[in-house]
Amino acid sequence: MNSKIENIAGKVIVITGASSGLGEAAARLLSEQGATVVLGARRTDRLDILVNEIKVNGGNALALKTDVTQQAEVTLLVDTAVAAYGKIDVLINNAGLMPLAPLELCRVDEWDQMIDVNIKGVLYGIAAALAHMMKQKFGHIINVSSVAGHKVTMGGAVYCATKHAVRAISEGLRQESKAYNIRSTIVSPGAVATELPNSIGEKGTSDAVHQFYSAIAIPANSFARAVSFAISQPEDVDINEILFRPTKQEL
Repeated sequence: MNSKIENIAGKVIVITGASSGLGEAAARLLSEQGATVVLGARRTDRLDILVNEIKVNGGNALALKTDVTQQAEVTLLVDTAVAAYGKIDVLINNAGLMPLAPLELCRVDEWDQMIDVNIKGVLYGIAAALAHMMKQKFGHIINVSSVAGHKVTMGGAVYCATKHAVRAISEGLRQESKAYNIRSTIVSPGAVATELPNSIGEKGTSDAVHQFYSAIAIPANSFARAVSFAISQPEDVDINEILFRPTKQEL
């Protein structure tokens, strides 16, 4: 059965945070649907395995070690995609972390991490891709927010702030990029089974979140399908936001 999807087949799609979870699931599905995927993450061993699997299955992929807190590395990832394939159709700013903890614990290092990865990493991705897309007069930037970008929860003040920021940045990008035929999408997942809860260092919060996820989290492929839906639309259709949760999730 041919799994290639119109408006996805032949596109060059750059994905950050691609070594596991949402990014890995998106890479697999989009490759199956005919896209060429260019993958960035810090764990090159896992990237190499993923690229090899995609190629064995007949897909096109390459990977580059990328720490999204380093602007030069994000720029190199995007520039490598353009040099190798002549264009960038889609950027998925997916890398993120979630070290939840009450503010009173003053885990300032974790606050800095979240700001650097969840906000600045997204901005670095936009900065890397935007010049190419403006020159091309086409492109699609997908930024990963969260249900936490819509609601503020106890223990999640800084994380929620970063994900609200992603939505604000994305809406600004949408308004400013119309003249260049650039599409933008915010994807806001609820509880999805990934390694994200493993970034929580505060034990009480970590135990509660792991219990919550083990009870209701849905597979990472749910995110991949949402991204595929947004990308597969005709070029004159701009899916600006997708918010989804497990059916059982109340928050």
